[in-house]
Amino acid sequence: MKMVRFAAITGLLAMLPAWAQAAELNGASLGVAWAIPFAGLLLSIALMPLLAPNFWHHHFGKVTAAWALAFLMPLVLFYGMGAAVANFVHALLAEYLPFVILLTALYVVAGGIYIRGSLTGTPLLNTAILAIGAVLASFMGTTGASMLLIRPLIRANAHRSKVVHIVVFFIFIVSNAGGSLTPLGDPPLFLGFLKGVDFSWTLLHIWPQALFLVGVLLAMFFVLDTWLCKNDSNQLPVAQSAQAREAMGFDGKLNFVWLAVVVGLVLLSGMWKSDVVFTMAGTEVGLPGVVRDVGLIAVAVLSLLLTPQSVHASNQFGWGPMQEVAKLFAGIFLTIIPVIAMLKAGVDGPFGAVVRAVTNPDGTPNVAMYFWATGALSSFLDNAPTYLVFFNTAGGDPVVLMTALAPTLVAISAGAVFMGANSYIGNAPNLMVKAIAEDRGVAMPSFFGYMLWSVGILVPLFVVMTFIWF
Repeated sequence: MKMVRFAAITGLLAMLPAWAQAAELNGASLGVAWAIPFAGLLLSIALMPLLAPNFWHHHFGKVTAAWALAFLMPLVLFYGMGAAVANFVHALLAEYLPFVILLTALYVVAGGIYIRGSLTGTPLLNTAILAIGAVLASFMGTTGASMLLIRPLIRANAHRSKVVHIVVFFIFIVSNAGGSLTPLGDPPLFLGFLKGVDFSWTLLHIWPQALFLVGVLLAMFFVLDTWLCKNDSNQLPVAQSAQAREAMGFDGKLNFVWLAVVVGLVLLSGMWKSDVVFTMAGTEVGLPGVVRDVGLIAVAVLSLLLTPQSVHASNQFGWGPMQEVAKLFAGIFLTIIPVIAMLKAGVDGPFGAVVRAVTNPDGTPNVAMYFWATGALSSFLDNAPTYLVFFNTAGGDPVVLMTALAPTLVAISAGAVFMGANSYIGNAPNLMVKAIAEDRGVAMPSFFGYMLWSVGILVPLFVVMTFIWF
């Protein structure tokens, strides 16, 4: 409720005539010190759950707000209230609200579908669930697929003493790599779709890399899970009779309809062109985006009202994971503003070395560096704006990028989607899956503990992919 009031007050302030002009930050004139709040927030997310877990659990929202204020207050002092409000409103309306509304809709709809049945988490079943999730992720989004499958997967493996690897590989495959084939799969690809990249382009051009990465990860998981299962101190459940076993099925089937509506609304917003534009503090919001967001809110409300409470109870549905993601990403979307501005400044900005690194001496794109630069930044920045930065660095013309510079666009797309799995904050579903797993008693690794998994498993695969494709 506090967040709603805060957003409403901000909206009213943004309409004041004195603050009606947007003031985009000139990244070339910013010093690296402007990135301190963002770096501080990332370090807080990484270290405080490890060093002060009880404090972080109860006050992570306040810590996030403090870092956001550490950016906004100097912005007011150095650039004035108008610039601060304009940048705040732009982050709120153009980036954060569409992002969190879509995530909330997918979270609610997927949380209203209960997969029932007597599932026993054998290596073969676990691998099959991960493979199904990888396919679903490109058509219902990594968030939707993650929220649909993580609960039954954890439930199926409740008898096992070692399950952390299952959740980690789930994040690798379902929450990230699986969403690489269509614009519905992951926000960076959706932004590319909005910029003019054909809907089928990613499927036709990235499937070899996606098939390689997902296939190798599934094989690695099956071998690891088989070994850990054989050496697990806990015994498999005693086989049940056919009468005692619960048949497979779905409760809350109406939510499949709502899921189709979500997909339709997202597609509509990308394909529908309208001249109707609403301007607030310099931020333009098009009618298709408004219709999409209002429709998604309606879908979430209807899903909550019409889904039987027994389904939510079976799913142990709660708002904790969504609240954590919403609060943390509110801070990330604010404190990332100067970082993105400095990247957009190109060779003239503080991060000019990064931009120069993706260009060969003859002026042609360095495809391998595009893959790694996009991926490295997507591991810790939000992968959607990072995708846009390098999309524009490569020229920003979708027709050219889909044809003459197709290898460059493949590298940017693959780096943004695949390497979002490198850290918990690389992609929003990562944090949501982690929170749900912890709610169910899984002792998930810390921020750096998770990165030991990603660096040890994913990075070598990315090196191999570089030699093969980039």
